[in-house]
Amino acid sequence: MREYQKYAIVLALFAAVLYASLVVAVLGVGSLLTNADVIPDPQAGPLVGPSSVGVIVVFVLVRMVLIGIRTRPENQRVMLAYSIVTGVVTWVLFLAAGATFVLFGTGDIRSATALASEMLLAPFATLAGLFAFLVSLLYSWLLAAHVGSGGRPLWPWERRGE
Repeated sequence: MREYQKYAIVLALFAAVLYASLVVAVLGVGSLLTNADVIPDPQAGPLVGPSSVGVIVVFVLVRMVLIGIRTRPENQRVMLAYSIVTGVVTWVLFLAAGATFVLFGTGDIRSATALASEMLLAPFATLAGLFAFLVSLLYSWLLAAHVGSGGRPLWPWERRGE
C-alpha cells in the first residue's frame, strides 16, 4: 500500500467519525428543537434510527476510502460533483434503510412506506445528506491540499540539514 493510500484511509476514518458525530448531534438537537421524533412511528422500534445512521456512516466511509485510494495524488482535486452525489445518495439511503428495517421488523410494507414518506417530510434525512455532502467535500479538499506536501510533517529533530 502506498503512502498516499494510507493517508487517504486514515483521513477517511477521521472524517467518518466526524460525520457520525455531526449526524448524531444534529438529529438529537433537531429533534429537540422541532419537538419531533427522528423516526416518527413508535411501532418501528428503538433500533431503526441508530441502524439507519450506522448504514449511512458506513456508506460515507466506504465512498471516501474508495475515492481516496483509487485517485492518485497528482489527480486529486476538490470534488464537488462527487460530494453532491454522496449527499443525495446518503439522503435516499437514510430513508431506504429506515423503511427496510421497519419492513423486516414488522413485515408490513404499508408501515414501511408510511415511515419513509413521514421521514421524507421531516428535515432529518435532508440534514444527514447535507452533512454527508459537507464532510465528503472537506475530505476531498484535504486530500487535494495534501498533494505536493512531501509526506507527513517532520518533528524538528527529524529535519536533517535545515
